[in-house]
Amino acid sequence: MEETNELIEQRVRKLDELRRAGIEPFGGSFYAEDHSLDLHKRYCDASKEALESGPAPCSLAGRIVAMRNFGKAAFAHLQDASGRIQVYFRKDILSEKYVLIKKLDIGDIIGLKGKLFRTKTNELTVEVDDVVFLTKSLRPLPEKWHGLKDIETRYRQRYVDLIVNPEVKQAFVKRSIIIKAVRDFLESKGFIEVETPMMQPIPGGATARPFKTHHNALDVDLYLRIAPELYLKRLLVGGYERVYELNRNFRNEGISTKHNPEFSMLEFYIAYRDYHFLMSLTEELIACVAEKTLGTLRVPYGETIVDLTPPWPRIPMLDALAGKGVPQEIFSDSEKAKAWAGAHDVPLEKNTPLGKILDEIFKEKVEPGLVQPVFIIDHPVELSPLAKRKPDNPSLVERFELFITSREIANAFSELNDPMDQRQRFLTQVEAKAQGDEEAHSMDEDFIRALEYGMPPAAGEGIGIDRLVMLLTNSQSIRDVILFPQLKPEL
Repeated sequence: MEETNELIEQRVRKLDELRRAGIEPFGGSFYAEDHSLDLHKRYCDASKEALESGPAPCSLAGRIVAMRNFGKAAFAHLQDASGRIQVYFRKDILSEKYVLIKKLDIGDIIGLKGKLFRTKTNELTVEVDDVVFLTKSLRPLPEKWHGLKDIETRYRQRYVDLIVNPEVKQAFVKRSIIIKAVRDFLESKGFIEVETPMMQPIPGGATARPFKTHHNALDVDLYLRIAPELYLKRLLVGGYERVYELNRNFRNEGISTKHNPEFSMLEFYIAYRDYHFLMSLTEELIACVAEKTLGTLRVPYGETIVDLTPPWPRIPMLDALAGKGVPQEIFSDSEKAKAWAGAHDVPLEKNTPLGKILDEIFKEKVEPGLVQPVFIIDHPVELSPLAKRKPDNPSLVERFELFITSREIANAFSELNDPMDQRQRFLTQVEAKAQGDEEAHSMDEDFIRALEYGMPPAAGEGIGIDRLVMLLTNSQSIRDVILFPQLKPEL
């Protein structure tokens, strides 16, 4: 820390020296006409002789990330939004402006003009004939930053992480490409993007614990949304037939490699379809996004190659459990299910209903093995208070969860549009909440009223954007694909 403070003091002294020399260390606008990557692409085949015979003028702005000073000349690497390029400063060319080069530190931001040439080692380089100071960096960039011991510091100081680790920035560039590809796909299918409230009087649409706030003017408690589902389905009642929202959701839950309390979700709803239709649409959507983003359906993830080529298996949840040796006799008996879970080290909370017991067993025994894409379908009704029952087995619902790399990527179902059944299921959830289940649904009378006006048969789905980006960028933690993940406060 003392060394860092000394380096900062040295830079502050240079800042003062620049000002005394009439150079503003925090300059104004600079209209750069070029980017480093474009120059490398445009002149990749240009020979040394061609550049000397036909000068290639350019102008750039960016950050100094490496520098070698030789007294009357200096080489540096300039990093801009697209990449890096070497630049060359000469005292006989810059004349009185060369004093600025003497005050440069790694991390400083400059604008420059010059012409391209190739060095003796054939590296494309800008010979600078004019330079402008744009920002003096007062803190030195870290020399060793990417190691495991710095992982939390990297997340906390993402601005530094993006400077010193170009591959990190590329992951976020790819994230933007993925999101655009999702939008393009849905809009090509006739979906309309909408916006619904992020502050809601009643949290709904998922089983999760919400964040609570208070609106002073109305003197009411509000909740950050855990899902936009109930509002999007109100739009189906109002006559929309294909809607989607790319949104931020907030769930007051733990933080892990899979979870961040603030996360991005795609939800979309389509009238007059069911969950079978959505499974086919989901295969098409994710395959399309992978093809546009990576150019392949064989996606590397860790030491595995994930094959996204449709179709993907569709396995009933109870069959998946039975396939892992879970006895079918517990599927309809909560006491036997609880006893089996206890005997096989599956943790349960008190008063856990049968459906949730089976879900916890599934998470422990089945989910870790779901590496390749697979739809797990037909869940117990207790797990899905907003899904339509299966006509041939009312204890199950028409629902699927898509798993890839042992993670749930998507959740969807044929939507429940029977207002009487929906009211009864909300009442069951209210009772569960009264018994201590903080993630249970609240009663939403306005949503029931909307259903009473009539919602067409429909199917809806949520896809975790962060987890999809993790898959397509080969990222092992959700924090690697969220620019500013939630962290404990600095001590």
